[in-house]
Amino acid sequence: MDIDDLAKRVMAGERRAMSRAITLVESGRADHRAQAVELIEALKTSGNTALRIGLSGTPGVGKSTFIEAFGMFLLDRGLKVAVLAVDPSSTRSGGSILGDKTRMEQLSRQKDAFIRPSPSQSHMGGVARRTREAIAICEAAGFDVVLVETVGVGQSETMVAEMTDLFLLLLAPAGGDELQGVKRGIMEIADIILVNKADGELKSTATRTCADYAGALKLLRKRPQDPEGFPKAMTVSAYTQDGLPAAWEAMETLSDWRKEAGHFDARRAEQARHWFLEDLRAGLLAQLDRDPEVKAMVQRLGQDVAEGAISATAAADEVLAAMRG
Repeated sequence: MDIDDLAKRVMAGERRAMSRAITLVESGRADHRAQAVELIEALKTSGNTALRIGLSGTPGVGKSTFIEAFGMFLLDRGLKVAVLAVDPSSTRSGGSILGDKTRMEQLSRQKDAFIRPSPSQSHMGGVARRTREAIAICEAAGFDVVLVETVGVGQSETMVAEMTDLFLLLLAPAGGDELQGVKRGIMEIADIILVNKADGELKSTATRTCADYAGALKLLRKRPQDPEGFPKAMTVSAYTQDGLPAAWEAMETLSDWRKEAGHFDARRAEQARHWFLEDLRAGLLAQLDRDPEVKAMVQRLGQDVAEGAISATAAADEVLAAMRG
């Protein structure tokens, strides 16, 4: 594979090249990984940047419907939009439904939109292992906004905040115990909470739910990276498009303020450092797995742990001691 040629084609915005590049960075093969690293380094010369937006929400809240409506809204304003939709993988077969592209039929037909469904591969956070490299590919191809849709809601979902500039939490109208249904951790990292389906008979319920969340957000400690009024809760309707202009205005306001205050670049630098350490940990584990003696030792001790002959902590210490020599 000619990596330089592939990089040039990606930077020219060729869809086929983008798909091939993302397939390459998602591959687990060692030779592909080396080529992927070379590709990502080559793409840095593009100098392009995009607004990275993470989106999470409970299953059935309408994430795909919202993304399609929001994506079409951004296209109407002359922006190019990429969507990285991470689908849940089977823990048994590793298979994935990958249905997001079929659920965003209208958006997928637009020339200035790019949708890439990827399996989560059972990784924590519901974010595919190389999603951040896929983001870099979309940026190099000249997209203005990159939306990362993650699987479900939970504490592990907060990983999406480590690779995006803004984090949106999408919720459905509900009453009573709805505030108890979302973990505090994800509330604390949400920049904007969007209560979807604010139309028809659910509009008044959505308004009440939004007010509940707005009150809850005021109880959280103010973050230094937020201007006055953020984080905030808003109502939207993916069906009628009501609230989309106000939501986008809030995103732009927050992003612009963070850039002017220096938080935007500082956050990206912090994220780069975080993923360096994550890659280092993953590389060390992979290296451990490639050593036949260590691998055999791990399998033997794993069986001992399963049988209760040794504790997990003691077994791990034994492996680390063996590696130190």
